[in-house]
Amino acid sequence: MSLGDVRLVADALDVGHAGRPVLKQVDLTLRAGAITVLVGPNGCGKSTLLRTVAGLLPPLGGEVRIDGVPLRSLARRALSQRLAFLPQTSHAPAGVTVRELVRHGRYAHRGALARHTGEDTESIEWALEVTDAAPLVDRRLDELSGGERQRAWLAMVLAQRAAVLLLDEPTTYLDMRHQFEVLDVVRRLAREHGIACGVVLHDLMQAAAYADEVVVVADGAVAACGAPDEVLTPDVIHGAFGLQVTVVRDPHSGYLACFPRRCDEAAATAGPCATS
Repeated sequence: MSLGDVRLVADALDVGHAGRPVLKQVDLTLRAGAITVLVGPNGCGKSTLLRTVAGLLPPLGGEVRIDGVPLRSLARRALSQRLAFLPQTSHAPAGVTVRELVRHGRYAHRGALARHTGEDTESIEWALEVTDAAPLVDRRLDELSGGERQRAWLAMVLAQRAAVLLLDEPTTYLDMRHQFEVLDVVRRLAREHGIACGVVLHDLMQAAAYADEVVVVADGAVAACGAPDEVLTPDVIHGAFGLQVTVVRDPHSGYLACFPRRCDEAAATAGPCATS
């Protein structure tokens, strides 16, 4: 498929737990070669939405389709061949090496007990290369830094060779350098390999720098959706987060930067700050 072709669509999606809605009437589109970033306050339902789109939670209403096929009609293994999901926290058996971890990504195609093929080996080597995890293959996961560990987990889900990649807060617990290293890998996956990426992030400046489209979730619905320039405005941020910000453009990178006002200072000023 060419860049920009639709890979995943959610139509009028209602999501929640135990029959209790958290978000209603969500429309979401993930395109090949593009990064869609979900942002919003804590507890707004971003992770619940991503897990529903990944097929891990049943929708309370609406439908999700991948390559035009309803998710509900796909068996778990068939879905795993089309869509890869990396949760906020992942756990591996003690002592497992990076190579052993990444091999798990091929279970979607072969099963845990099936014999490895040349195609499996090729997919594993590709996943290790594009995530810069190849030098780590013989090291144990519990010996790695946070950024190295996250690259190993990314390599595992990429070994599935899925066209859609969903990442739930992949930069959590990482220092600033490793956060950007992981996001650089995600951008490379989208730009160079045509993968449709849906990512939950907390940092609005990271969203501005890496997203092709930003989806702001707040108050039980999608509050805004569009390019970073259209969505990351003082009014939208104030409405979603209850926070007054100044939004400026970095003269070096050209990306937007959001600077929050201290709550005690903002209380004396009505309304969000203007965009510079």
